[in-house]
Amino acid sequence: MLKKIRVTLSVIILSLITFYFLDFRGFIPEGFKFLTEIQFLPALLSLNVIILISLIVLTLLFGRVYCSSICPMGVYQDFVAWLSKKFNKKKRYRFSKAKNILRWSVLGATVIAFFIGFNFLVGLLDPYGAYGRMVTNLFRPGYLAGNNLLETIFTSFGNYTFYKVSIYTISVSSTIIALITLLVIGYLAWRGGRTYCNTICPVGTTLGFLSKYSLFRVQFVDEKCNMCGLCAMKCKASCIDSKNKQIDYSRCVTCFNCIEVCNRDAMKYKIVKRKKEQVAQAMPAYNYIKENAPQNSSTSEKLVHSKEAIKAVNESKRRFLSATLVTGLAAGKLLAQNISGDIIPKKELKRQIPIAPPGALSFDHLREKCISCHLCVSKCPSRVIKPALLEYGLGGIMQPKLYFDKGFCNYDCTVCGDVCPTGAILPLSVEEKNHTQMGQVQFILENCIVYYDETSCGACSEHCPTQAVHMVPYKGHLTIPETDTSICVGCGGCEYVCPAIPFKAIYVEGIDTHNFIEIEHDEIEEIVIDDFGF
Repeated sequence: MLKKIRVTLSVIILSLITFYFLDFRGFIPEGFKFLTEIQFLPALLSLNVIILISLIVLTLLFGRVYCSSICPMGVYQDFVAWLSKKFNKKKRYRFSKAKNILRWSVLGATVIAFFIGFNFLVGLLDPYGAYGRMVTNLFRPGYLAGNNLLETIFTSFGNYTFYKVSIYTISVSSTIIALITLLVIGYLAWRGGRTYCNTICPVGTTLGFLSKYSLFRVQFVDEKCNMCGLCAMKCKASCIDSKNKQIDYSRCVTCFNCIEVCNRDAMKYKIVKRKKEQVAQAMPAYNYIKENAPQNSSTSEKLVHSKEAIKAVNESKRRFLSATLVTGLAAGKLLAQNISGDIIPKKELKRQIPIAPPGALSFDHLREKCISCHLCVSKCPSRVIKPALLEYGLGGIMQPKLYFDKGFCNYDCTVCGDVCPTGAILPLSVEEKNHTQMGQVQFILENCIVYYDETSCGACSEHCPTQAVHMVPYKGHLTIPETDTSICVGCGGCEYVCPAIPFKAIYVEGIDTHNFIEIEHDEIEEIVIDDFGF
């Protein structure tokens, strides 16, 4: 019965977390974000004291229930172990001594890496972050392909419930890392069950230490046990020494396989009486943490208040359709020039500083909090958030950055901050988002088609929500872009729509620390941003 409850709970939690990452249509309510917030490391990094205390108390009461049912990587390992037994029905586990030196060395290295700002290692070993990358980079393309297949089938019958979406590789480096993680952890689970949890995972080592003092434990009933060894053969944690009737509780993940397989009812999950005193002794420490932990401050206190907010967005001077038409004609003419051999030399765009997502506050804040779970990457409706390689340095590998090849950051979108479970990207209100400067516009005159082709354009100005890019008289009836970096929010709308090829004439350069910009209303002409259907 206990195993059935555990398996049912595990399948539900894993399914919901997986589909929360994959869901691009908003079927799963945002309330299910709590499944990512109750993961151990996100709770620790976001200083979610209530969740942390709950997980610690849960472990002290019932053992490593977190590793057994809540952690998605733990459930993934259980699935692989179960699958391996389907292929090899004679497979048996056996007791092995704990590799404590390796376990504590990995945990120590992870803690040191966190304090020196090398969060790449922290994110790489965190089970939740690793599973998130697997889902985003490996499972998501298959999920989108399935959606497109359903769209084709349903559309053929005149049903337009589904719509076709683009399938593309988010990041080659992150995909490779996710694939290696999938294969390595999958191989360890295939061979030895919970090997990763009990030898490498820093969360498993931490909770394993606490579980040695848990109130409820799986225990031998001496008078019924005949030391047949069935319990050890089924223990995927390899922590049961049936010959000596001992269990290594630091590695036991309370899967209840041993209880289910014992045909003499010689294994029981019950209270160890003396643990009541230890839990009681531990509670003052939790109360101290709860009372002295810093309270969550509002995002507005972390940003500088402005004197006047940008007012509601008005109707555009020219509709998006006309801007798109001009863009298409200009690009077509330029392409014809290139084909005919009339190639005009241009300056290559080289972004020196990456653009961190809105709400990240600064590169330092992002590096300290982010575990590269890629939930923001998966959920971004504009597809502009991608994993970094070395743009943030070695410690920031796989952490999110903005790139405007697929779209631009919608002026009123706050999804990335809303879904981030660690606080690496703080939640922003729409007004705060409209004031947050995450980059500054840069203009390359030599690349502009107005300059070298003397063709009217203005697409960049049409798609600037703050008029940081605006048109000024140039030659005759022509106008050319002029920029004002002080009121640029860095959304990338201008960069995305710029028709200049092969190099853009306008782009956004990142800044180390985000600013809360102050804009006088009479300095700008507010326009409508089109989201291009993303």
